Amino acid sequence: MTEADVLSWAGLLLRWLHVITGIAWIGSSFYFVWLDNSLEPVKGKDGASGELWAVHGGGFYHKKKYPVAPAHMPEHLHWFKWEAYATWVSGFLLLALVYYYGASVYLVDAARAALTPFQAVFTGLCFLGGGWVFYDELCKSSIGRCNRLFGFIWFASLTAAGWGLFHVFSGRGAAIHLGAMIGTVMVANVFFVIIPNQRKVVAALLAGEKPDPALGQAAKQRSLHNNYMTLPVLLVMISNHYPMLYGGENGWLVLAAMAAAAWPIRHFFNLKHKGKVDYRYLLAGAVGIITIAFAVSGGHEAVKTDGKVTAAEVRQIVRTHCSACHSDTPVHEGFSEPPQGVAFDTMDEIKRYAARIAAQAVETETMPLGNETGMTAAERERLGEGLKNLP
Repeated sequence: MTEADVLSWAGLLLRWLHVITGIAWIGSSFYFVWLDNSLEPVKGKDGASGELWAVHGGGFYHKKKYPVAPAHMPEHLHWFKWEAYATWVSGFLLLALVYYYGASVYLVDAARAALTPFQAVFTGLCFLGGGWVFYDELCKSSIGRCNRLFGFIWFASLTAAGWGLFHVFSGRGAAIHLGAMIGTVMVANVFFVIIPNQRKVVAALLAGEKPDPALGQAAKQRSLHNNYMTLPVLLVMISNHYPMLYGGENGWLVLAAMAAAAWPIRHFFNLKHKGKVDYRYLLAGAVGIITIAFAVSGGHEAVKTDGKVTAAEVRQIVRTHCSACHSDTPVHEGFSEPPQGVAFDTMDEIKRYAARIAAQAVETETMPLGNETGMTAAERERLGEGLKNLP
């Protein structure tokens, strides 16, 4: 088994694990937000603040919520934490495998910042750790007591971080680190605040003491933050498959706008769970996304060339700037086989992938990776014109 085989299988298994654990974590998170918003006033005097009857899978379920803690500790208590931890660990290992082990290919962009692979990795780790420290201190400050003000400042801070990342990393590397930074904050909320606070409540009950209500309130606030960060982090984590989200100099702005459009959609469902249906939020999110799509898609100027570009010139440009990686026998040190099995060795192959070549090398300028070959604007223009006119 070659190194390429090992890396491919490792990448597949880690990505698969990341998706599975992510579904489990986000699913349970969405479920409990729905549950909390759907509780009805409880009938009884056992200290519960709300209850809900539900039917699923042929059976009935009766759930109650205690705002601080029940009078007595139950014999069996389930903790929701491993889904979050496994999601972050698998995601970080995938980040390390693709973007840190392959930093020279996927992370470093010499046109943006002349970083060595070690410097790029160190910078990425600083963003992950620094994002959590900043967020946590913001939560503990007076700003954290107002969710709306906190949300505005945190969103502005993430947008600023995106701007910084897009000025030091490749587009793909910047986008994935922005998502990893948000994901790190979310799992750190679970690890450093939500679970420890719940443990303190349990310890107080076992000691026969009255738990501090502030512990539950802080945990609930962090859970609420995680709820609103879920859609943006999912968008950013899949953005590397869609160059229009991270390509060009303003990729950070496109991601920020898409994340902002996702907020009212999440808010619509949170309100709906409380019995307050307000379609204005859903409409605002949909209009925002559609507007962004049109703005980004219409942002490319028409290609201007001084004459017809021949198929031979197209092949020469592709051979010069693309075939180091996209060939049956790649010469780039980062690849032992063509990425995603896509090769441009023949004109038939170039014609088959013409639309993808145009999207990545002409429209979004995300290829070649880090523009290692120094592809010029004029070459991109001629390549785009030639690809459109291939016989």
